[in-house]
Parts: sequence; structure tokens; C-alpha cells
Amino acid sequence: MTQSGAHRPGDVGLRRTLGVGDAVVTGLGSMVGAGIFAALAPAAHAAGSGLLLGLAVAAVVAYCNATSAARLAALYPASGGTYVYGRERLGTFWGYLAGWSFVVGKTASCAAMALTVGAYVWPGQAHAVAVAAVVALTAVNYGGVQKSALLTRVIVAVVLAVLASVVVVCLGSGAADASRLSVGGASAGGVLQAAGLLFFAFAGYARIATLGEEVRDPARTIPRAIPLALGIALVVYAAVALAALSVLGADGLGGAAAPLADAVRAAGVPGLAPVVRGGAAVAALGSLLALVLGVSRTMLAMARDRHLPGALAAVHPRFQVPYRAEMAVGAVVAALAATVDVRGAIGFSSFGVLAYYAIANASAWTLNPAPSSRVVPAVGLLGCVTLAFALPGVSVGVGAIVLAVGAAAYGIRRWGAAR
Repeated sequence: MTQSGAHRPGDVGLRRTLGVGDAVVTGLGSMVGAGIFAALAPAAHAAGSGLLLGLAVAAVVAYCNATSAARLAALYPASGGTYVYGRERLGTFWGYLAGWSFVVGKTASCAAMALTVGAYVWPGQAHAVAVAAVVALTAVNYGGVQKSALLTRVIVAVVLAVLASVVVVCLGSGAADASRLSVGGASAGGVLQAAGLLFFAFAGYARIATLGEEVRDPARTIPRAIPLALGIALVVYAAVALAALSVLGADGLGGAAAPLADAVRAAGVPGLAPVVRGGAAVAALGSLLALVLGVSRTMLAMARDRHLPGALAAVHPRFQVPYRAEMAVGAVVAALAATVDVRGAIGFSSFGVLAYYAIANASAWTLNPAPSSRVVPAVGLLGCVTLAFALPGVSVGVGAIVLAVGAAAYGIRRWGAAR
């Protein structure tokens, strides 16, 4: 096995321009995004008063995954994330399956985020706005990752300001009631399902690892950036969940179509609701921007290994970005956003991403045979499998079928090559 995980001789490399701050912001742009505006309601519906326990479980699994990913990214600082780690540590098939899970699951997430933008900006023309958002952000990514990082920094600042105002208004209002934070009566199944749904919002730290080929001093930068981004996101999510629960309660939060807008109305400040809606749209744009970055880099790595068409491995000679992969992602996401209903995308995406991280943890397990070094990847692997199968049945069924189709395609390709 190679230790670099780098691209093959003759491939054009990507430009290393991102420092720790840029990498942290890129991760935050994925995590502190539309998930916090959308995932709280279905999670509260699943767990009821156990929402905060679900958040804690999701955070523990995310921490294990982040730690495993950081260890691997320091050794294999190439584009592709767990696609590269699985290939190098477990074998070609597992790397391919990780890449397949990521590309399919996150492409669905891209469409969901685009439609979220449309729903908040112009509900009557959500599909048209979604397509326009995809086209615009694909153009931004085409211009170079540094421009994308700059835009993400602005988006994160706006979203954090909006979320801070929600927390202050809710916790400072007379409507806040600490008794609504009780976790009594929560079922284990509901808590685990909520954790699986909330994991969708935590999974953004993967973007840092998938940008490994564009980070300066990756062996130092990536292990620092991933836990920093995850820690900040956890603090933000916990504060927002506490604030929303304190004024709406589990039942009110679980039935809310726009939970944070409803929370500020319940807190007696309805004038803040339009600001929250605008923040949700900006957050979804930030998530979409980072998702397209991550999916296109994984496609680049898979195309280099000929698991996807080799043309997708092209890097722009001027901007040094995988422009064909970015355009391919943009085209597919735009088509989905224009034609499909992606209400179940969160569950489907969570299943794919949990499968992706299960392979990351299995890869990290092989790094060091010492039992103490294997605790974190073991907990992460068990957590990923448990949460994946705790998701709604439709999400599990569709996700399993998609993984099986990917595995079959790999087997057919290998059989054809052998002949």
C-alpha cells in the first residue's frame, strides 16, 4: 500500500491554498448550514423529549468519525477522502464503495439544499430558484477553491449571527420554560433515529478531508481543522436546540415546518422571522457550495482510478480545479432540483454518509494495532452501523439498494476487465 494516497504521475495536481482557518470555515459552511434549520423538526418528531440525547449520540459518533478521518487525512493528503483511505487501507473495493456512497448520497443532499434555498426565497418557484442557485455556485467553484472559501467565510458569518439572535431571543423571553428540556419518557429507538437524522447536519467535516490536496501542510492542518470545526458546530447546535425546545417544547418543535422561525414567533419577536428565513436560505447556499466541492473532489479521485469516466479527472490549467467533475455534479444536481421531490433526501443521504464513515473507521482501525488506538474507530464503526439501520425504513431500503447497485457495477467492471 502506498502512503501518500496521491494522484498518479502525469496527473495535474490541485493548488494548495487553504490554511487552518479556511479549512475550518469550509467545514462549518457544511455543518452550520441548512441542517440546523431543517433537521431539528424531524429529529424532535422522532425522539420527542429525547432530542437532546439524540444530539449527544450524533455528536459522539461524529467525534469518532472526525478523529478517524483526521488521522487518515494526515497520512493520505489527496482529494477523495474515505475513497482514498478505504482503497489504501482495506482494498480497492472498499474505497470504491465509500466513494460511491459519498457521491450518490451527497448528490441527493445537494438537491435538497438547493430546494431549501428555493423554498425560503420564493416558495412558489422553488424549483426554478434551486436550479439558479446550483448554476451560480457551480460557477463560483469553477473560479477556484480560494474564491469558494472566501464566499463560505461570509456565509458562515451571516448564519452564525442569525443563529445567535435566535438563541438570545428565545432564552431571554418569558416564553422559555426549563421544564420543556426534560428527557423523561424518550424511547431508545426514537433517540437513535433522531441521532441518525441529526448526523446529516454534522457530516460537513468530511469536506475538509476531501479537500486534502488543496490544503497547505495537510499533515498539520487537517487534524487541527476537523475537531475545531466539529466542536464549534456542536456548541452552536446545542445552543439552538436548547433555545428552540425551551419555547416550543418537543411536540411544537416536532410539528414545525420552519422550526426556528416558529421559535422566534413563540418568543414574542415575530419581526425576526423574516431574518431567520433569510438566514436559512443563506445557510442552504453555504451547504450547497461546500457539498459541490466535496462531491466533485471525490469524483476526481474515482475518475483518476477509472471507476468513473477518465475525462472527469481533468484539472483546469488556469484555475487548477476539477472543472469537468464540478460541471458534471452541477448538471446532475440541477436536473434533480428541477424535477424531483427530495423530502426523503435527508434520511437517504444520512444512510449513504454513515456507510461512508463506517468504511473510514474500519480504515482507521488498521493504522495502529494497539488496543487503545482502536477504541475510537471501533466506537465510530459501531455507531455508524447502528444509526444507519435506525433511520426510517424507506431510507434504509433505498440506501441498501443503491449500495448493492454500486457493488454490482464494480463486480461487472472487474469481470469485464478480467476477460
